[in-house]
Amino acid sequence: MIVPRLILLNKPYGVLPQFTDREQGRPTLADHVPVAGVYPAGRLDRDSEGLLALSDDGALIARIADPHHKLPKTYWAQVEGVPTEEALDRLRRGVELNDGPTLPAGARLMAEPAGLWPRDPPVRFRASIPTAWIELTLREGRNRQVRRMTAAVGFPTLRLIRWAIGDWTLDGLAPGAWREVAVQAPPARAKVADDKTPEGKRWTSPPTSRGSATPGTRRRRSPR
Repeated sequence: MIVPRLILLNKPYGVLPQFTDREQGRPTLADHVPVAGVYPAGRLDRDSEGLLALSDDGALIARIADPHHKLPKTYWAQVEGVPTEEALDRLRRGVELNDGPTLPAGARLMAEPAGLWPRDPPVRFRASIPTAWIELTLREGRNRQVRRMTAAVGFPTLRLIRWAIGDWTLDGLAPGAWREVAVQAPPARAKVADDKTPEGKRWTSPPTSRGSATPGTRRRRSPR
């Protein structure tokens, strides 16, 4: 039996979620993942950061990316203003977007993640308006959904980081770093509770186990 490969990348801000950009020459996944034959499972916009899964197995990619499989994806959003409980409740119940209402989501205020890396370029803040962090857990995948949802309740997103896909997380991955994990089938959480998700994860240097690499460092590929 051929075991699929699964790579978890902490995609930096400004990196396209694809391996080539022939027309404009912008940063791509090829600048960070020197592994042939793997493709992203879903998208993470150029102006978003965080967890991106890549695999060489089409069925696994489909199970991760297809919202019909209900694999939860958890995001940390820094928003302009401090959301009220009413705004959070609207996010939990679902909000009306131009392509229809969203499904119910997990939503809560959280502290700024401990040890969070600075964004390059920095976020532009307005001195007269405070900011806050929201954790959102979705089970669907529309285009720029988190940004549209927070804007719909009056709190535009300034910075967006995807922290988790199912049980896979960014824990231990610096921006641009990746690791390869063993997988038989995508993990899934049975239930996501607003008050159960840990906050304030501390960022550490990326592990040096087989298949991981820091930005600009190549490692020997493990046998298939």
